[in-house]
Amino acid sequence: MEERSLRVYQEKTFFSKISNTITKLLIPTRIGINGMLISIKRNNALKAFEQYRQIDSIESQTKQEQITKKFEDVYALYLESIDKYIMDSIYKKVKNDAATDFEKNALSQYYSIVHLKETEYLEYKYKKQMYLLNLDYETVDEINKPALSEKYKVLYATQMESLYKGLLKHYSIKLADHLTPGAKDEIYNKIFSTLEDYIENILPLKMEQEPENKVYKEIVEEYNNFEKFTVGKLDQNDNIEKNMVLLSLSRKLFTHSLPLIVAEQCYEKLLDDARSLIVDTRVTRKQEKAYSLLINLIEEYNVKLLATKIYWDKPQLREEYKAFWKQFKEINQKKDVNYIDYLQEKQILFLRNELKKVRKDKNKYYKIIQFYQMKLVELGAMQNLRNICTSEGNYKKILKPKKAKRTRKKVS
Repeated sequence: MEERSLRVYQEKTFFSKISNTITKLLIPTRIGINGMLISIKRNNALKAFEQYRQIDSIESQTKQEQITKKFEDVYALYLESIDKYIMDSIYKKVKNDAATDFEKNALSQYYSIVHLKETEYLEYKYKKQMYLLNLDYETVDEINKPALSEKYKVLYATQMESLYKGLLKHYSIKLADHLTPGAKDEIYNKIFSTLEDYIENILPLKMEQEPENKVYKEIVEEYNNFEKFTVGKLDQNDNIEKNMVLLSLSRKLFTHSLPLIVAEQCYEKLLDDARSLIVDTRVTRKQEKAYSLLINLIEEYNVKLLATKIYWDKPQLREEYKAFWKQFKEINQKKDVNYIDYLQEKQILFLRNELKKVRKDKNKYYKIIQFYQMKLVELGAMQNLRNICTSEGNYKKILKPKKAKRTRKKVS
């Protein structure tokens, strides 16, 4: 109690008040000095980056290595200067209750990233660089110098793309570890969140800077489809559909950073989410919407991923998929001839294929198995046989009735 009383008393002394006032007076000066130092180091980084971009036109390997090292060193000093600005200026402003909401939020985000250092160093390394670059990107934008802004955008987009790829590769490697279901779900969510951040914030800059890039031309339609998920509140169905679009875009943008085997696991996660949504939904309209999403997801998974898969762990699975793919192509030919038949036959094919998968774990998927069977009955691909003595799910199993034994009456 004595220590606590002494501490309170000391905080209220005249000298303490003076030091707090001086600190408040010094903050603007510190910001000015730090801002000037950041500006100098930013300009150095931009000059080194311009040379680095021309590296392919230089024949001398020694010269290439020198330019690369110079850029890496100057770029590291530039990021360190931004880091110093956060600690020297924003921290003191927050401490003295003189910070704006933006500065308070910036410091909160900073510490949430620093917190990763002890447990997830690689994730910390990538996210901290992203954070520092993004913070200065906002600063450059506010300076309102078009020439500087255009130069910086190229550096910013290039470095951010590299960092996003590194982060996705890190998450891909993490998925290979022996993780609990909960920990795996967390990695899946981080992958989808990282893809969303990149496509929402960095991809538009890359598309603007490289209008002739073939990949960007190919994904315009899907990118426009993604944009509708950036407005308004999303429900669970919308979130699954949004993640499906993100995965589809990733197959073009992050082929190496998000390998096919990882994308396959992400698709399987979305399929499981869609199945759960169907059986957990009690409203018929919402259930039908979730079912429609599932059919689209199955098609995306088979056409955009499994159709490109070269290596299969088990030859039997490859043969099963080849048989499925052959049937799918035959059905697809009816699309322009009789669209209703095409839709019906496609659903039957998908549901039968799904049943083969989920029946391997009946305890987990018994509800969705019943739903698939009900749908197949509606589509005329399965019969619902009622009023027989034993049942399997919602569907009756035919049992042949036993013949009654004939007995002769004794004549008295």
